[in-house]
Amino acid sequence: MDASWLPSWIQIPSRTTARHIIYGILIGLSLSLTSTSFALYYQERKRERVARQFEARPIELRSDEVTKGVTGLIGNTPLVRINSLSDALGIEILGKAEFLNPGGSVKDRVALRMIDDAERQGLLHPHTGSRIFEGTVGSTGISIATVAKARGYLATIIMPDDVAQEKVQALQALGAQVERVRPASIVDKKQFVNLARERAKNFGLEDSFSNQHLTVPRGHLLPSPSSSVLVSTAATDALGEEGTVTAPHEEEALRTKPRGFFADQFENKSNYDAHFEGTGPEIWRQTNGRLDAFVSGAGTGGTIAGIGRFLKSMDEDVKVVLSDPDGSGLYNKIKHGVMFDRREAEGTKRRHQVDTVVEGIGINRLTKNFQLALPILDDAYRISDAEAVSMSRYLVQRDGLFIGSSSACNLVACVKLAKKMGWKEGQTVVTILCDSGSRHYSKPRNDDYLHKANIPIDPHIIEDLLSQPGTKV
Repeated sequence: MDASWLPSWIQIPSRTTARHIIYGILIGLSLSLTSTSFALYYQERKRERVARQFEARPIELRSDEVTKGVTGLIGNTPLVRINSLSDALGIEILGKAEFLNPGGSVKDRVALRMIDDAERQGLLHPHTGSRIFEGTVGSTGISIATVAKARGYLATIIMPDDVAQEKVQALQALGAQVERVRPASIVDKKQFVNLARERAKNFGLEDSFSNQHLTVPRGHLLPSPSSSVLVSTAATDALGEEGTVTAPHEEEALRTKPRGFFADQFENKSNYDAHFEGTGPEIWRQTNGRLDAFVSGAGTGGTIAGIGRFLKSMDEDVKVVLSDPDGSGLYNKIKHGVMFDRREAEGTKRRHQVDTVVEGIGINRLTKNFQLALPILDDAYRISDAEAVSMSRYLVQRDGLFIGSSSACNLVACVKLAKKMGWKEGQTVVTILCDSGSRHYSKPRNDDYLHKANIPIDPHIIEDLLSQPGTKV
């Protein structure tokens, strides 16, 4: 072949060299196709293996079936696509609509499981005048009051006096006894959780709900399989000197006596179990096992621990991400290994650490439930009050979705995660829509309150966040 017309620096390879080059290209393509085939085969086998463990199918929601009382309505909540965020990001943002539970929040699952477990263990018996005590910022209390009424129990809820008034009104409408106290550290005997434990311990005794000193013996403490749960009953003739039952008729007498039960959602493993055995499997079925991340806040830690560990057990590649509000120390625990919040810095430390418009998530101690989440958490995001307020209002305007402050925090974290990962198409992120905005009129939906708390109301925060370029990591 005449190559005289080519520049002098270009040389035509010999036939042997050209043949070797062609062979190399063909071998390379063959190896590439083979390795790709093996990878696809491995992924398909993995999906089949997971499917054998847990049948992937759409969740069967209730339609025309008859449920057994109000507790039959708890769980099996749908996933709702957040259209505005999903369309803006190009991925699927799905919210587990827990506000559709009869008690209005994700805590219905926890309340039902704690009471179910207590009944199975023989710690509680319905229609005996027994009373359930809990320290909570609201949602768990409402759920306990709902389930307690359905099951034949009374409820006493101890809560901080700065929670939204709507929660107090809901509790009172459900017939719960409500005691409001000043916010305090967990080491303070007057902290709401500690007071709930003390009220349960003194159940059935004179002046047990007053501030006067008790002058009668304490109630009998019953053994519990969970060290966090406390059950008491007033001392009676059915008990021996050491509070032990010595005969069958005495055991029956004790069984029918009213009991005080301290549920202790923060440390009670029933909280975790409700989500590991209930919410997590529901999400897996609803997504047919195809999700890339799960995002949740943490108050007790049961939700993110239970759901996160279940999803990780099905697919270890699913990212489990924490959404944490201002004032909480969990973000720094995940990112830096230290339970510390910037508001605790010298010269800025305040008496009440978790002082935020966001209710239900955020804490400055490690609960037993949250400790179960530590090994499986992949990342964490700090969410400001302004971001949470902006997201709650953005969703009302764009989606007609009226959610609470903790749900808004979760969705802000979903957006931040998608931006950080550089996700633009095909990925699925699932989060929890904990409760409705109807419990938050007096705080995130109240402009006067926000101005007094120096929380900016900026409608463009979420638009600006969505418009930021993503950064693949």
